[in-house]
Amino acid sequence: MNRKTPTRGQPRTSKELVAASSRPMVLSILTGGESYGYEILKQVRLLSGGRVEWSDGMLYPVLHRLERDGLIAGRWALTEQGRRRKYYRLTDRGRRQLARDRESWRAVHATLELLWRRAQ
Repeated sequence: MNRKTPTRGQPRTSKELVAASSRPMVLSILTGGESYGYEILKQVRLLSGGRVEWSDGMLYPVLHRLERDGLIAGRWALTEQGRRRKYYRLTDRGRRQLARDRESWRAVHATLELLWRRAQ
């Protein structure tokens, strides 16, 4: 897998924030339709400008947990090359969870913005 480095001067996101944001990120990506692991990794890297870098070892446990919790559903399919690939889609339960996550992240973001403005 090719690894792009973040744009010069832009640090990578901390592991703690990456872990905390993994569920809403995956659920948000799947609002655009069915996808598979490597494509999700590429989307995160692209949308973050390389600042959020996920590995297979980080993503697949998240996907398995989300599937176990009923937030996403997976199905196996054959690629044109004859290999099996697991595709994931958002469930109704996942959409409801994403709405709750979105509100939580907005509250945290708004609070941090207020604190940072006061600290200036």
